[in-house]
Amino acid sequence: MTVTKAVIPAAGLGTRFLPATKAVPKELLPVVDVPAIEYVVREASAAGLSNVLLITGKTKGAILDHFDRAWDVEALLEEKGDLTRLRAIRQSAELAIIHAVRQPAPRGLGHAVLCAKEHVGDEPFAVLLGDDLIDARDPLLTNMIAVRQALGGSVVALMRVPRDQISLYGSAAAEPVPGVVTPELPAGSVFRLSELVEKPSPAEAPSDFAIIGRYVLDPAVFAVLEETAPGRGGEIQLTDALAALAQVDPAAGGGLHGVVFSGRRYDTGDRLDYLKAVVRMALDHPELGADFGAWLTEFVDGKDRDSSQ
Repeated sequence: MTVTKAVIPAAGLGTRFLPATKAVPKELLPVVDVPAIEYVVREASAAGLSNVLLITGKTKGAILDHFDRAWDVEALLEEKGDLTRLRAIRQSAELAIIHAVRQPAPRGLGHAVLCAKEHVGDEPFAVLLGDDLIDARDPLLTNMIAVRQALGGSVVALMRVPRDQISLYGSAAAEPVPGVVTPELPAGSVFRLSELVEKPSPAEAPSDFAIIGRYVLDPAVFAVLEETAPGRGGEIQLTDALAALAQVDPAAGGGLHGVVFSGRRYDTGDRLDYLKAVVRMALDHPELGADFGAWLTEFVDGKDRDSSQ
């Protein structure tokens, strides 16, 4: 079946960004001039996923407001003739059909995905984590959907990381799928996955392949999640469910593959990485990039001179 639905977990409390997230959901913190979660919905929309489900919590109503029409602001901008800003605020409401369901308790990513069961039904679907922003010039999700169409089962995004950083991710044992799976992906980009471990120590990691925040899942994952016991941190881990699903016959919705990603990825998961993401995306901004880059060079040169005196 064609993938048309995306699930975006957005129920986290954002405690690493307090006090900024005391009243503002972390998903709405701006990356330059666009909230982080809008970049994720844009990515889903660009991949043809017109139906987006947000998994939210009781303090996240402002996220839904962002994807609604702001008639009063639109009327004011239209009256002023400010068509550029008018198009910008309308875009968020036109990206996709937005739905929401609340996760009743913070029981892990696996539980958040399970909350999407009634909405998704028996269709394959994508899961996009808001802490990983994928550059619009790198069609990772589109390629993952193509691999799902070609091989069935479920597909995750992989990235090679240094061994001493693997404990920050889920890790997978991987064997290359021979040949070219889809014309868009070169040979050696697609792997068949078996053993998966959530945040292993470097010694326990099955490989240097880290699982990053993009998934295309077969609906069979819901039955597995319902039987998955709490794992690391006392939470229901999606990685544990995928490890079990990898052992299931592909005819029953099992099988697991990974697509290796080496493109532009921006991590907004903690304060330092968030600042790095803002700087990198600001340098690529069509209106601000040139001036910001010139200022940044001048600023860094000035700091270097100050420190040498």
